[in-house]
Amino acid sequence: MRATGHLTHDPLDARQFEIAVRRLANALSYGQESSPFLGAGIEYVQSRLYQSGDPVKFIDWRITGRTGKYHVKEYEAPKQMPVYLLVDTSASMCVTSRTLSKYAWAVQLAGGLALAAVEHMNPVGLMTVGERELHHTPSLARNSILQWLHQLRHYRFVEGTTLGKRIRELIPRVEQRCLFMVISDLHDPDAIPAIKLMAHDHDCAVLHLEDPAERGHTHGGIFRAVEAETGREFVAHGGTRFFTGEETHTLASAGVDYLRLPTDQPIVPRLRHFLKSRKRTRRMG
Repeated sequence: MRATGHLTHDPLDARQFEIAVRRLANALSYGQESSPFLGAGIEYVQSRLYQSGDPVKFIDWRITGRTGKYHVKEYEAPKQMPVYLLVDTSASMCVTSRTLSKYAWAVQLAGGLALAAVEHMNPVGLMTVGERELHHTPSLARNSILQWLHQLRHYRFVEGTTLGKRIRELIPRVEQRCLFMVISDLHDPDAIPAIKLMAHDHDCAVLHLEDPAERGHTHGGIFRAVEAETGREFVAHGGTRFFTGEETHTLASAGVDYLRLPTDQPIVPRLRHFLKSRKRTRRMG
């Protein structure tokens, strides 16, 4: 049965959600002396007198102690490239056979990645790739990140996918080289061709969320179903697989880093290993 368009949200309340996201960010950053995205740093330039609104963490305590006046450290512009999170908000992300849907995981992963990136001075932007219009250009503002995360927590089961379309629209608008991280179930037939096109000029990574039902693990008989986003009817059975695994090789051949994340298996350790592997690869390169 096709779900309704009533507005709903993930099973966590606002406070629990923020705690989960911060824990995830800490888990992704723990033990990494530099950015889990690029491994670059920022260079100290000088210290100046503290001004209202300056981040407390940049206070230069050595000069402050010597002069008796608060000083903050100034750094050159971050060397890291901006991070763009493309979050799939389409209906197929919301349908689930588990306690947490692909969509609930996508929002938590986006939050954890965003906060971890900002902690290492990587500006973070967001674009939704369902039918809703939510687009934030890269910034280092944590409050803005939390605001759009809470917006993302609310969803409907009727959004179509626009992943390929949004990527093609975004590419000519981004002048600086970016790291694009796609968080999706890749149900859009144009997704992989568009991602390969994006990889021509940008660093790209795909986090492919997969419900166990998409691997044919429903242990059911023959059934008639409706595609969540389009309403298309089809017949399948408990062993029907919705992905062949070819997407891994297709994206790898285009230089795109790909990670499949089944929602019935531990996600955070796999993602930590994936980010560490990306960092080592880019250092060797």
